[in-house]
Amino acid sequence: MRKLVYYVAVSIDGYIAGPGGEFDFYPQGDEEQATAYASWVNARYPETVPTFVRAGAGLTDAPNLRFDTVLMGLGAYRPGLDAGFTSPYAHLRQYVVSSTLAPDTDPAVTVVAKDPLALVRDLKQEEGQDIWLCGGGLLAGALLPEIDELIIKSYPVVAGSGIPAFSGEFDPTLFDVADRNSFDNDVTVTRFTRR
Repeated sequence: MRKLVYYVAVSIDGYIAGPGGEFDFYPQGDEEQATAYASWVNARYPETVPTFVRAGAGLTDAPNLRFDTVLMGLGAYRPGLDAGFTSPYAHLRQYVVSSTLAPDTDPAVTVVAKDPLALVRDLKQEEGQDIWLCGGGLLAGALLPEIDELIIKSYPVVAGSGIPAFSGEFDPTLFDVADRNSFDNDVTVTRFTRR
């Protein structure tokens, strides 16, 4: 069965973005450190690089190694949309969970107005690669019962305020550390699996 994997960047204090959706505050280190880190991430998860920047990252023809589907909340979809990219991950099946987004925003994007749990349960029954939960915190909170893995890119910065990685009811859910990698720019990437 396909897995739902929440792959996301997080600040020390648990935020995935600033109060206005900012995500450019994550430190990358010097040029050499940033390049080494990006190379490691892109070699493992090339499909998480938006279509419109894949050429610049040398990933134009890179195959999808882990995911063939992306699931986003409106907050995760909005930055690309505001920049004019209505299909930010054209190399994946794209779903946006939103009750306010027009369903005909882009023919390659399926807008789901309600019941993301039912959507994920249906997607998990299909053949294919895993499903990438791109964000945001409200959607992750709603989908917590179906999240099988977390891949958390932890950055050495305190945001102070913003969009939390999970937002929802108090529901302690245990995960085990499957592997962890540390980089010279002080970022750690940890893969957790549901107990």
